[in-house]
Amino acid sequence: MSKDEQRIIVVERDILFKDGFFEGFKPAREFDYESRILSNIKIMRRGDAEKDSTHKQPIGYMIIVNPETKQVFAYQRSTDDKRYTEKRLQGKWSWGIGGHIEPSDTKGNPIRESMIRELSEEVHLEGGAVGEPQVLGYIYHDFDVHQVHFGILYMIETNGDVHPKDPEMSQGKLMGLNELEEICSSPNCEVEEWSKTALVQLRNLL
Repeated sequence: MSKDEQRIIVVERDILFKDGFFEGFKPAREFDYESRILSNIKIMRRGDAEKDSTHKQPIGYMIIVNPETKQVFAYQRSTDDKRYTEKRLQGKWSWGIGGHIEPSDTKGNPIRESMIRELSEEVHLEGGAVGEPQVLGYIYHDFDVHQVHFGILYMIETNGDVHPKDPEMSQGKLMGLNELEEICSSPNCEVEEWSKTALVQLRNLL
């Protein structure tokens, strides 16, 4: 489905940020943006939303962690146009699983429903998930493509290995924080901005 055909959930910028704007990361203990989003859902064509900075597209961004090994699932997006079409993210490394929230994600909390859908499509959890996803906080960057997206950073724990399922991922595995930091500092690797922001929080957690 093209961006012009796809319909997604958005929230008005002035409602989302009516108590103040932030840049970077805000912990969930400071404010509950998740509830605000759920109370003010609108539906818009994705093609329109990508050009409209007066609305933000909430994205559930899930980090998969094995707390026993203190490792995080990280992956590199494919550079093949047939496998992954979003040019802006091709070849980049990420440790966040997620995507746009669709009107069909309506069972209970649509943000979480969209993440569970994405999780089942993109990876295989050998040990399954342990417990419910935890909201760590929120990510927002007011530049480039990030201006129209708003991240809800979640963590989900597993007690087994994790493998890529989606062909959009060229490679992926559980990695330690030192390995993630090496990827971020390597001149040969590009990392999503949201993943760089999330890494700071992962250091505190692990």
